[in-house]
Amino acid sequence: MATEDAPARKPSQLDRLRRSQPWLDHVLRAATRYTERHGDHYAAAITYFSVLSLVPLVMVGFGIAGYVLSGNPALLDQLRTGISQNLPAGLDTIINPIIEQAIAARNSIFGFGLLVALYSGVGWMSNLREALSEQWAQPPSTPAMPKRLLFDLLTLFGLGIALVGSFAITGAASGFAALLLQLVGLADQGWARFMLSVLGFLLGLLANWLIFLWVIARLPRQHVTMRSAAKAALLGAVGFEVLKQVMQIYLRTVLESPTGTVFGSLIGLMVFAFFASRFVLFVTAWAATARENEQEQPVPVPGPAVIRSEVTVRGGPTNALAAGLLGAGVLAGLLVGVRRPR
Repeated sequence: MATEDAPARKPSQLDRLRRSQPWLDHVLRAATRYTERHGDHYAAAITYFSVLSLVPLVMVGFGIAGYVLSGNPALLDQLRTGISQNLPAGLDTIINPIIEQAIAARNSIFGFGLLVALYSGVGWMSNLREALSEQWAQPPSTPAMPKRLLFDLLTLFGLGIALVGSFAITGAASGFAALLLQLVGLADQGWARFMLSVLGFLLGLLANWLIFLWVIARLPRQHVTMRSAAKAALLGAVGFEVLKQVMQIYLRTVLESPTGTVFGSLIGLMVFAFFASRFVLFVTAWAATARENEQEQPVPVPGPAVIRSEVTVRGGPTNALAAGLLGAGVLAGLLVGVRRPR
């Protein structure tokens, strides 16, 4: 309470803005939650496992390509012909044997790449789930290692199926709309193509919203309600599209330099993974700091008071009695000394 000696502190401009603008107060509370819950540290760990997963995924891709080429000799001949025609003279004698070796070792390349991809993928999913749980301020859980690895692996497969399914549905819907325009004779109309692009953008937003909704509500160790994550998922879907457009401009700028020509793709992947991870965690913090999720917990009632009487039992004299006895002994000694004949 303010007193005459200690006047009340006047609210700052930021405090007044937070009171008048609820959305600004929500954003600042989300930023505070993100910082206090070590959002950048978790985003760095997720980025590390994202880049680590790239090499084994490339190996898995080479293994699959080896299986396809070994079962399709005509396609293999077309590949050799294309290499011989498009590369400088002499390089085909170096690259074609490499392709032959890759096809011959397709089993080992695919198997080793799959094992490493599973390891890095489970590590990526485990860090992502821990980071999301931390933003929701959930108490740390320590399940058994086999159980945790199994759940993280199943969640990884579920997320992969959701991503593939959403993009497949979006592509199929856009292709169906384009075919429909051709059937009705509107494929050459500018307004029809514009409406088709708008439809594709809306379908992409819908797919992103469903993925963000599942990530925010179901990937934490303890599931949260869909209602709490629905608005945050919409913010995540729109923001992710903006992030992709910004990263495309950034990559075009980086690839124009000589250094970017060599390392631009890897640098771009790391930057995109880091900012995408930070954005996902911030959106989760935004959902966790909604008013319905920030209700104050009731203070627990203390237990009944227990009164214990302390009884001290001493085996010897008290301090006062000991002082009295000592004084009596000194007095008796003085009296004996005075009465002794000189």
